[in-house]
Amino acid sequence: MATLSLNVPNFGATLAADSYGKLVQVCQSAEATGFDRVLVTDHVVMGSDNSAYTWSAFPTEPDANWLEPLTVLAFVAGQTKTIRLGTGIVIAALRGGAVLAKTAATLDLLSGGRFDLGVGTGWQEREYEAVGLDFGKRGPLLDDALAVCRALWTSAPASIDTPRLTFDDVYCAPRPAAGIPIWVSGSLSKAVVRRVATWGDGWIPIMGAGNDDLREGGDVIRKAMVDLGRDPSDLQIRGRLTVVRASDGSIDLPATMLGAEQLVESGATDVLVALAAVDPDPDAAMAIFGELVSAFRAVTPA
Repeated sequence: MATLSLNVPNFGATLAADSYGKLVQVCQSAEATGFDRVLVTDHVVMGSDNSAYTWSAFPTEPDANWLEPLTVLAFVAGQTKTIRLGTGIVIAALRGGAVLAKTAATLDLLSGGRFDLGVGTGWQEREYEAVGLDFGKRGPLLDDALAVCRALWTSAPASIDTPRLTFDDVYCAPRPAAGIPIWVSGSLSKAVVRRVATWGDGWIPIMGAGNDDLREGGDVIRKAMVDLGRDPSDLQIRGRLTVVRASDGSIDLPATMLGAEQLVESGATDVLVALAAVDPDPDAAMAIFGELVSAFRAVTPA
């Protein structure tokens, strides 16, 4: 059965009411109405020039609040029970593999095994400058972070030997009891295919990817997984749902769910909808969560 995820803005003023109690309320409402997962995303610092963000208008001003996503999910974990908690994405290299492995494993433990780690390289050079890293090496830095996470989560003691990083005889506890799913974002480049096939459980296509892109990407990544001796049927793929509006501004559920069906037919195992796409007013969005989830379940049966 395909899963349904909600992208929750951990930035700007939309959910800042009541000291971010509104953010928790949205996540609790998503859980109560049957969403499978809530996702938050990452920026550590922000420069004044965001022209490198080419997918749409950037959603905030440079000095707007942008809450750290793993901290947010730890906060939400303590006030929910069943819904999965994910990053979509976190810029893994900025934290370093060992720190990320420790933080992610801790969050997974405290949430009862509900954490999904979505990772990417990010698009902003300023963030790498702020932590003393070379933006031009962001791909290899992400590779190292993922290699370290997998090593520390699966071996005790653990060791790593890459062209950029070497360690031996180290322990990092807790280790996730059931493993933490890693979702890797990016276009269908050779580096991203290799990254997903080597360390990933899921692929997050770039914004704007169409149904044909999902279908083609899934085929390419599954072949790469087979070449590495991994089971290609384990691959998860995230598709972004377009919310279609009727002439009166309400959600056209049949047209929207037709899009969900097409995503699943194209290989999406998880369908992501943004809170703001449901309704810019969080209270209005929450009021129709149940209807949206029911409609989704009706067109994507087990």
